[in-house]
Amino acid sequence: MLKSVPSSTENSSQYSSEEWAVRVDLAAAYRLVAHFHWDDLVFTHITARVPGPEHHFLINPYGMLFDEITASSLVKVDMEGNKVEESPWPINPAGFTIHSAVHAARHDVGCVLHTHTLNGVAVSAQKGGVLPISQQSIFVLSSLGYHDYEGVALRDDEKPRLVADLGDKRALMLRNHGLLTVGRTVAEAFQNMYTFEATCNIQIRAQAGGGELIPIPQRIIDTAQEQARAVTNAMGAQLLWPGLLRRLDRLDPSFRT
Repeated sequence: MLKSVPSSTENSSQYSSEEWAVRVDLAAAYRLVAHFHWDDLVFTHITARVPGPEHHFLINPYGMLFDEITASSLVKVDMEGNKVEESPWPINPAGFTIHSAVHAARHDVGCVLHTHTLNGVAVSAQKGGVLPISQQSIFVLSSLGYHDYEGVALRDDEKPRLVADLGDKRALMLRNHGLLTVGRTVAEAFQNMYTFEATCNIQIRAQAGGGELIPIPQRIIDTAQEQARAVTNAMGAQLLWPGLLRRLDRLDPSFRT
């Protein structure tokens, strides 16, 4: 039975309709990360650019579990990591370092999503990285970069190397650390991460089977984006995001408040 959605009028009235829509989508992404068990207690992050000229973005309140996050609880910060509106919550400095670097360099990116899942980290620790052994992997490999581990991401001098390794790609494997995806919207970044996570899960299971793996030819990987457009009629994440929001509304619609 569909639960009633709590009223969000009081919270949403202090924001523009455009910002509130992004807040709802970002809160939904945090809830979905928890739903799919991609969260690492409170230690990963998703950020979204706030519409407008101010170069602000939204990040999780550090210390709040992902299944608790709501649209109004998200923390708005500037590119220097300063809170631009009152919040009782701090932000994760490592989250700020990684995400602010990407948001500053990639003006086409509206959302950055980063995970520390067991299988994602396991593949990131493999010298060969993502292997071309599944249908999911061809979409990741068609737009994937790698960034070597430099310790917990706290230093500003790592930003140029991280940005260079991401380039214009949609996915970045942080060696010995985890996965990162970007998208023009929250929905796109989430779809990209869903495929990335599935790729790593399949790879670990295939390797655990102990048999010889069958690689997919490069010529097929080279046409992956064309194949993706054909399957989705160029709609991509627009197809799945409304359904995911409906799922959350059935489970717990409080993310909208």
